[in-house]
This record gives sequence, C-alpha cells and structure tokens, in this order.
Amino acid sequence: MKVQIRHLYESLQAVKGDGYRVLVDRLWPRGVRKTDLEFDAWEKEIAPTTELRKWFGHDPARWVEFSHRYQQELDTPECQRRLKDIVDAAGKGKVTLLYAARDPQHNHAVVLARVLERLY
Repeated sequence: MKVQIRHLYESLQAVKGDGYRVLVDRLWPRGVRKTDLEFDAWEKEIAPTTELRKWFGHDPARWVEFSHRYQQELDTPECQRRLKDIVDAAGKGKVTLLYAARDPQHNHAVVLARVLERLY
C-alpha cells in the first residue's frame, strides 16, 4: 500500500492516482463546504487530540515531541482499528491523507503516513 499526503486546500477534487482519500483532521476545514471536498472518509478519531494539537500549535521546535506523543495516541486499540479500516478500504491501492495545516513538513498527516506505511 502506498500512502501520500495532500494539502486539502490544494486538492479539493480527487485526481487520478489518489486512491482512497481520507480527511484526517479532527475539525472540519475552515471555508470548505462539505460538498466541495471530494473524500471517501473522514477519520477525525485518528487525528491528534485537542489537547495535543493545542500544545503543539504547529511550532517546529515541538515537532519531535509532538510526533512521539501522537504516535502514542495512535497506539490505542481504537486508533489501531481505524487505521486497519483505512488499509482495508484502500485494499492494495493508494491512500491519500488530506490535511489542512499550513506547514507541509510539520503536521500530523506526516506522522500518520509514516505509521500507516510502517504498520501495513
């Protein structure tokens, strides 16, 4: 299975090769109507908790600790089940994780993609 991440504001509509598109933010993205975003699933339960998201604040200086804490959150049985659901839905195809954060290098979708690739 191949996992890619895409900034949802640049990718409202699916393109060839996206595969199974999953919105992975806990909150619905600002300024986007649900009818404007093409996605297969919204897995808000696997997004970082509100507490972790607020603590991180997209501060690159907190990136390493954020990544570690988020991976711990993803180790819960509920998150593991959700991750397996994504893999099952995608089959042997591609998964595209959609995120709204501004920083393409320091956001939870980066961590989530690594976890999915490592586990499955």
